[in-house]
Amino acid sequence: MGRYDALLALFPLLPPIVLLFQLMEHPSDTLQRWYTHFWMSQDASGSANTVEETPTVATQLLAYILIAIVGYLLTTLMVPSIQVYTLRKGICGKDLGKRGTLQGEQPIPEALGIVPGAVFLVCLLFCLVGFAATYPSRMLDVNAALLSICFMLFLGFTDDVLDWPWRYKLVLPSVASLPLLCSYKGSTSVVVPLQLRSLLWKDGHMTAFGDFLGRFVVVDAQATGALINLGYFYLLYMGLLAVFCTNAINIFAGINGLEAGQSYVIACAVLLHNLMEIQRDGPADNHLFSVMLMLCFIGVTLGLLRHNWYPATVFVGDTFCYFAGMTFAVVGILGHFSKTLLLLFIPQVINFLWSTPQLFKLVPCPRHRLPRYDPSKQLMYPSTFPCESYQYTWLKALQGIPRNAKELPNMTVLNLCLQVCGPLSEVQLCRLLLLIQCLCCGFGFLCRYCLAKYIFDE
Repeated sequence: MGRYDALLALFPLLPPIVLLFQLMEHPSDTLQRWYTHFWMSQDASGSANTVEETPTVATQLLAYILIAIVGYLLTTLMVPSIQVYTLRKGICGKDLGKRGTLQGEQPIPEALGIVPGAVFLVCLLFCLVGFAATYPSRMLDVNAALLSICFMLFLGFTDDVLDWPWRYKLVLPSVASLPLLCSYKGSTSVVVPLQLRSLLWKDGHMTAFGDFLGRFVVVDAQATGALINLGYFYLLYMGLLAVFCTNAINIFAGINGLEAGQSYVIACAVLLHNLMEIQRDGPADNHLFSVMLMLCFIGVTLGLLRHNWYPATVFVGDTFCYFAGMTFAVVGILGHFSKTLLLLFIPQVINFLWSTPQLFKLVPCPRHRLPRYDPSKQLMYPSTFPCESYQYTWLKALQGIPRNAKELPNMTVLNLCLQVCGPLSEVQLCRLLLLIQCLCCGFGFLCRYCLAKYIFDE
């Protein structure tokens, strides 16, 4: 990664850094207190002072930052070492985005997402030492989170080695989310938008539609239709959220740096959201828990991104995609901001909806739908699938393609960007997609903090 790209990588992290320093107030004073507590508080006989103090928010945040930095350094140093072993065992592939060049013929180590995943878990265990002392009641949630993330890390690595069919990739994340759902103690109610409440409650009485809906869920009469308790349907929604997060990153991929890059941008946005909530409402265990996970995740993802950025020396594999997706699902569910999390996944949602005809076999779906690379021009073009002139006329009309065309672009956001913007190099395309991710996260914050008051009672 060059200096220009390294500077660009710091851009999503700047807003969280500013808030972190505001919440930590004076980091030097915190370090001085640590020094005094661990070294200067011993009496003349050398026995440690047994007075225990509850760690402040500033102390916890500084500890999480230092552990995240260690995670970044460990990931950066371990990836080159572990890639030797994956090459030795034949866990490697060729870069299809450079087909027809010497780089495209060289084997690239794959499944290196196992390194940041393992380092993340180790960092998280050290963070839990302080978190458990401050919030012992949250240990059930923490253990459930660790179990779910471990399961998806294992599933992703076995997928890279064994190449699981898609039906298993849809079912197993649901199983991995069960510990989260079993330990979930939050509300299962949702707030009804102001514009829709008249459908449930009008003139002091429940409407016919509200009575019908009450057969399946609980419409809160005391809240005059403002709340609906979904019960088990809410748990089903959270299970589907875990499935979506793990697979959304996996299908929004295909070029160097995109998987790790989009995960890094989303993680910075999630971190910023939780820090804003802490600054506004004071420290809450669910937001500090999310901050702890996201700081560790950002550290290890940045370490991986250094090696996965164009030209990539390693591939992250499904291992990282599943690990990252489940980590986001964990913080969204246990942090109680699953709706806000979806606002940060706007490009992934668009990519899924646009890919639906191919994913559900309504139109042909090749195994690899990544853009086509032209080695003579060193540019990427939309990849296509063949069809007859009379087939898929609705899709041709939707994309503005002549009705007699005998090939259609594959339906991914990557190819769509190339259709709109024209041919781009691989690194230009990745920068564009990550810029779109940043802008969409910004739009998500606009919806959450500015537009939500016109829809909900905020």
